[in-house]
Amino acid sequence: MHKNKGFGVEEKIRVGIINYLNTRPLLYGLQFPPIAEKIELIEDVPAKLAELLLSGQIDVGLVPVAITQKLPRFFINGTYCIGAIGDVASVCVFSQVPLKQVERLYLDYQSRSSVALCKWLIENHWKIRPEIIDARDESYLDAINGTTAGLVIGDRALQQRPKFEYIYDLAGEWKNATGLPFVFAAWVSTRKLPEDFIREFDRANAYGLEHLDEVIARIPGGIYDLKKYYSQDLSYNLDAEKRKGLEQFLKIVAAYS
Repeated sequence: MHKNKGFGVEEKIRVGIINYLNTRPLLYGLQFPPIAEKIELIEDVPAKLAELLLSGQIDVGLVPVAITQKLPRFFINGTYCIGAIGDVASVCVFSQVPLKQVERLYLDYQSRSSVALCKWLIENHWKIRPEIIDARDESYLDAINGTTAGLVIGDRALQQRPKFEYIYDLAGEWKNATGLPFVFAAWVSTRKLPEDFIREFDRANAYGLEHLDEVIARIPGGIYDLKKYYSQDLSYNLDAEKRKGLEQFLKIVAAYS
């Protein structure tokens, strides 16, 4: 059914989306007709979705922007993203001591963009020299103790917030360093998508953002103030300032990813 070139009228476009709380507003509108009848939704962690896009197993994905450096060509679609104009709350370095006292720093294995950003901040903004350890699984969360810090992203980061005295928010730190907002993920494809599909896709993304109370009502509570998360911490519009931040990040990411 799926063709190698172009998109047929009857075929569904395979859409990859991060299975974190931060994507729920964008995902919400994609579950209703007419867009729901035209797409196949595939949910996974950011790094895995990036692999699926690279291998052609999805047509478009809400993927970490760093993956664009590995694509021979790419298109950023629509006017929505996972971004922040200040602190984002769910992409942070957690520590029991100030950064200057950190001797080891674990890097989350679930997102290349966040890891690249963290490495850039370590060298260019924080100017610290801890031992860098690439986490391989969830066990590293238990190793964040004493002078060992850790980068944690997504829902797990929201869960870590009450546990640590020192929290360094990567989106806020980027803003402090550059004056620009940060884009963690965007709707990236390796082929040009039909314009009418992108318009309909944008409307579906907007629907969830316009119905946040309905989105939140479907999520079990307790982890974090989701109304604040969706309306203040996260910023979903891919506007001109975010595109500037994205462009600047992509210029430096190759050396740190």
